[in-house]
Amino acid sequence: MYQAVRARLGALVCGARTAWRDRRDGRDAGMVTSEYAMGIVAAVAFAVVLYKVITSGAVSAELQNIVKEALDARM
Repeated sequence: MYQAVRARLGALVCGARTAWRDRRDGRDAGMVTSEYAMGIVAAVAFAVVLYKVITSGAVSAELQNIVKEALDARM
């Protein structure tokens, strides 16, 4: 019984060491939930800024001019 417990404990410790070594060496298997949440927040913030820029007066007028020139172009 003692040997079985010791073997199991050794496997757990070695597994923890391997996982720690993988994280230290940059071999992470994936993102955790908090990283996903921060990525989503950053993406939404970028989308809001982009939306504000696109819908601003100057940019909107330039986009309208580009579309108007494209429609009025003659071949």
